[in-house]
Amino acid sequence: MRLHIGIFGRRNVGKSSLLNAITRQQVSIVSPVAGTTTDPVEKPMELLPLGPVLFIDTAGLDDVGALGEARIQKSRAAIERTELAVLVAAAGEFGEFEERLLGEFLARKVPALVAFNKRDRGRPAETVLLQLREREVPWVETAADRGEGIDALRERLLAIAPADFIEQPVILSDLVGPDGCAVLVVPIDKEAPRGRIILPQVQAIRDLLDGDACALVVKDQQLRGALSMLCGRPKLVVTDSQAFSKVAADTPPEVPLTSFSILFSRFRGDLLTQVEGTLAVSRLRPGDPVLVAEACTHHPIGDDIGRVKIPRWLAQVVGGALDFTTVQGRDFPDDVSRYRLVIHCGACMLNRREVLSRIERCKRARVPITNYGLAIAYSLGIFERALSPFPAALELFRKLSGRTRHDG
Repeated sequence: MRLHIGIFGRRNVGKSSLLNAITRQQVSIVSPVAGTTTDPVEKPMELLPLGPVLFIDTAGLDDVGALGEARIQKSRAAIERTELAVLVAAAGEFGEFEERLLGEFLARKVPALVAFNKRDRGRPAETVLLQLREREVPWVETAADRGEGIDALRERLLAIAPADFIEQPVILSDLVGPDGCAVLVVPIDKEAPRGRIILPQVQAIRDLLDGDACALVVKDQQLRGALSMLCGRPKLVVTDSQAFSKVAADTPPEVPLTSFSILFSRFRGDLLTQVEGTLAVSRLRPGDPVLVAEACTHHPIGDDIGRVKIPRWLAQVVGGALDFTTVQGRDFPDDVSRYRLVIHCGACMLNRREVLSRIERCKRARVPITNYGLAIAYSLGIFERALSPFPAALELFRKLSGRTRHDG
């Protein structure tokens, strides 16, 4: 999971020069002409000892004209997924524009620092520095084109990085424990990427190894035989949501079962909110508008999960076809109020802040939101079983559904 570090400011204050200096590469085009950066430029790197990060160099938020407005919208969209913000200002030019932008970061609870660039041309006013001290906002003075102040900038970034990036949250190793075994069911179908497995499965395996646990990876048709070969019960079985029915039938009822998508609801988003949102399926009627959001961009083929399988399963529950709209990548509507339900993928390609931002958008519009795994488990009548590894989520479901046990 990469920490997303956004670089923001006016045009021509040296944002791109700063990124090039930090990465020691010519990542962004640098020019004295204002507005050189158009779409956000992304650069992944290792920022030790913090680990993997993604720098996002954005267009100036003071751009002008029709194209300028489009660039500003792209830059503002980058704020939604920024987990640490660098506000770049030319030394001596920290005004109302920068104050508003800094205030937005702080209101969103995004850790921020100010980089006063072009320090060879002047120093920031003492009144500005006093205001930053009062707000506990760190700053650094740089001359990015000469590489000055970059080490200090890196140190400040490490100092204000969110705690959960210093102590990484776990995906499933806490459910398995040291020396425990988890069976991961990975179907290989025509939508599986050629020559590799998908990111959630890779991250789950690594998380188990980091937690001193064991991962047994099998295809869905191998599960029954694999379980019979184990000396004892596995602590957990995790499946691709599309194979829920077969895997649930082949897994002993006393073994906790869930899906990668549900694990990522906890890891990337808000499991309790999405469990509550899943119950909205029971209130849907044929023809109701439903938004399906996929974080990755792929060419759908065959029985696509978001476009074919989930609509088919939900139609069986609702008693008729629903009106589905699908968005991909970082496209997500500003206004979701027209939808009766939002169904999100596991969001392995997004960071947690962006997922939580989407969840908050749905909450403000009073639109329930769930995710693929939860919606599929509910549709297939195994919702309670799929929540068995998560006591708080299971308790919430039972409370909201007004029953002590749910079979459908």
